[in-house]
Formats: sequence, C-alpha cells, structure tokens
Amino acid sequence: MTRFGLSVALTTPFDENGDIVLDMMLAQVRRGLAGGCNSCTLFGTTGEGSSIGHQERERVLSAVLDAGVAPEQIVVGVLVDSAEDAAEQARLALDRGVRNILLAPPSYFKNVSDEGLFRWFSRVFSLLGSKARDILVYNIPSVTMVKLSVPLVARLREAFPGIVTGVKDSGGDWDHTQALLKDHSDLIILIGDERHLAQGVRMGGQGAISGVANFAPQEVGAMANEGRDDPRVVELVVALLKHPVTPAVKAMVARELGDQKWLAVRAPLLSTSTDVQNELGHLFDGLFRTKAA
Repeated sequence: MTRFGLSVALTTPFDENGDIVLDMMLAQVRRGLAGGCNSCTLFGTTGEGSSIGHQERERVLSAVLDAGVAPEQIVVGVLVDSAEDAAEQARLALDRGVRNILLAPPSYFKNVSDEGLFRWFSRVFSLLGSKARDILVYNIPSVTMVKLSVPLVARLREAFPGIVTGVKDSGGDWDHTQALLKDHSDLIILIGDERHLAQGVRMGGQGAISGVANFAPQEVGAMANEGRDDPRVVELVVALLKHPVTPAVKAMVARELGDQKWLAVRAPLLSTSTDVQNELGHLFDGLFRTKAA
C-alpha cells in the first residue's frame, strides 16, 4: 500500500456573488502540489464542502482534471446527511478515478448510536454497489456532533473490506487517535489535528489531510511525512482554533498571496475580522519569519 502522505484540504475561493472562482482554485491546487503535498482534498471541511452542490462539484472536478491533475492526486469530501446524496456525490468522484472519498457521517440527528451509523454507511455503500472503494471515514465530532468509535470502525472495515480503507481522525482526542492507531494499524489512519500529527505519524499514522497546508505545506509536510515535531505549527493551530477555522485559514491564504479575494466565504459563514487577520498574521510572522540572532 502506497503511503498516503500529506493532502492539502483545499480552500474554495468565491467571488462577491458566492460563486466558485475556478482559476483561483486551480492555482491553489498547483501551489499545494508544488509545495510537496501528495494530493489535494476538494470539498472537505476547510473547502466548505457541505455548502457546495452536485453541479458545482462536477464543474470543479472536471476543471481540475482537465488542468492535468492526476486522479490519484485527488481526494473528494462528501459531507451530507442523505445516504442517497452521499452515494451520488461519491459516485461522481469515483467515476473520475479519484484516489479516495472522505466520507463524513450524517450530522443533523444527534446522539445517534453506532448501530444507526453502521446502517447509514451500509446504505451508502449499497447504493454505490460495485463502485464503492477507498473510503476514508471522517471523524470530526466538533462539526458533526457524531463520534466514530473504534468498535464502529472495526465493524465497518470487517463488513466492507476494500471499501472502508481508512479514517481521518479530526476529533482532537489523543486517546482516541492512539486507539485507532493501535487497533487499526493496517488502515490509512490520518491525523486531522496538526497538534498531534507528528506523534501520530511516529506511531504509524500515514499522514494528514490538513487545512494549514494551504499556506504552510512544507512545514506540515515534514510532520506528516517524517513525524518531525514543529512547535511553531502547533502554536499556530492553537491560535486558529480560537476562531472559526475555515475563515481563519482563508485569511492566512489571503495574506500569504496578497489577495483579499480569498477572504470570501459562503453563507452561513462570515469572513474573519481585520483584527483577527492581523493577530494571526503577526503570530505567523513571529513564528516562521523571524530569523534567529
């Protein structure tokens, strides 16, 4: 099995009307890959994937592939509640040969059981039929309010071998991450929280899908590929997590590229305030651009 490495959780650029700006998006894909990322993840949490519809997905995916990006360099996020919609979005991407589907659990209903989640995933895979493959189930309870337990992962992988091939663990719970690494070491375990990334990779994690890689791909890449500790990245992530993360990541991209168009987010999100932009920018400069005396 080829090591997963680092995938940039690509931010999605919008214009003043909320429409996706394809040329900006393609340029960001190229920057990520040129910066050392092994792949790009489209329509994930950082990419506001739950706000992007089927026709838009088809247009973006076609544009990325037509631009010469190899299908095996693409991961596609699916973040919807309906099993039918999840299967349709996944099928669109799998038919294009993408590397993986990052599949989040349904999030509208709260306090659901492992049994209910198992039945939902089972329905998605049944609807996909023979096309189902290379699914990374997505644990991000801060967003979905649904935790994918270690026993549930075991049940899914046993019931769907070759279909459920990995987990992106963005729960920020180190004990949970350790348990996944211990019990499912032969799966693709991706560490979604950069604060735990280097240590997780040293314990057998296969890398990360990272929003911070949008503006610091080399630094995150050393953590994801070599298990190299970087306290600077950790400190920056702690600061980012004090704010709505997706707008904050976009603020960093806007600052690094000198392009304020990147500040735009799609409703219901709101752009990061100027004060927060300055706060994060000053921190970034102090951490990454101050040379030792």
